[in-house]
Amino acid sequence: MELWPGAWTVLLLLFLLLLFLLPTLWFCSPSAKYFFKMAFYNGWILFLAVLAIPVCAVRGRNVENMKILRLMLLHIKYLYGIRVEVRGAQHFPPSQPYVVVSNHQSSLDLLGMMEVLPGRCVPIAKRELLWAGSAGLACWLAGVIFIDRKRTGDAISVMSEVAQTLLTQDVRVWVFPEGTRNHNGSMLPFKRGAFHLAVQAQVPIVPIVMSSYQDFYCKKERRFTSGRCQVRVLPPVPTEGLTSDDVPALADRVRHSMLTIFREISSDGKGGGDYLKKPGGAREAGL
Repeated sequence: MELWPGAWTVLLLLFLLLLFLLPTLWFCSPSAKYFFKMAFYNGWILFLAVLAIPVCAVRGRNVENMKILRLMLLHIKYLYGIRVEVRGAQHFPPSQPYVVVSNHQSSLDLLGMMEVLPGRCVPIAKRELLWAGSAGLACWLAGVIFIDRKRTGDAISVMSEVAQTLLTQDVRVWVFPEGTRNHNGSMLPFKRGAFHLAVQAQVPIVPIVMSSYQDFYCKKERRFTSGRCQVRVLPPVPTEGLTSDDVPALADRVRHSMLTIFREISSDGKGGGDYLKKPGGAREAGL
C-alpha cells in the first residue's frame, strides 16, 4: 500500500512534464507539429467514425449513409486552416450513373473529396481499409466498395458487379486510378480498372483534379501548415460505343487532360503555387 503515493507522484510528474514538453515541441519543432497534426487528423476521423456508426447502422449498409459521413467530415478543413475552392461542379451529370476519377496525393484528399462528393457516390478503396477500426466499419456501412488489389481475379469480379450496380441502383463511384498516393507533385501512370468499368457500363467518366498540396503539406519535409487547395471538376468524358480495346487510349487521354489542369491550378497562386516557385519544384512536377 505504501507504493501508491509514490506511483501517483510519478504520474503527476509525467503529466507536468508532458504539459511542458508538448507546447515546447509544438512551437519549436516543425516536425513535431507535423506529427501532432497528422496524429490528431487520423484520431479525429476515427472518433467521428465512432459517432457515425450507430447513426448509419439504422439503415444498414446503404450508399445514402455517405451523406452522414460527409456531413461529419466537412468541418475538418477549418481545424487546419485549409481553404478548399471548388470549380466546375456544374459538369456533374445531373441524373445518371458515372465514374469519377481523381488524382491521389495523400490522406488529405478526403478533405477535397468531401467538399465536392456528389449524391449517391461512393469510393472504391483497397480492402485493407475495411480493417481500419471504426473508420473501416463506418465506410462499410456507407457502401464503400472494397477491392483486394493483390488478387486480380477478385478485383475483376468486383468490378463486374459494380458495373451492374451502377446501372441498376443509380450509383456513382469514385476511383483513384493512380492506385496509390503520389507525393512527388505530378501524377503516376493510371491503372485502367476505372476505365474498363466505365466502358463496361457505358457511363461517362468525370475527371476531378486537386491542386498540389506542396505549399502547405509535404510528408518528406514533415511540413503541415494552413493553405489553399483548388478542386476542379472537368467536363464528363463519354464512353458510349467504346470497347475494351479503346481503354488504353481513353485512360491516356483522360490522364493527359487531368495533368494539364493539375499543372495549371498548381501554379496559378490558388493551390500549390508556392511549391512550383521553389527551386526544383517545376522539375519535380514534370514541367
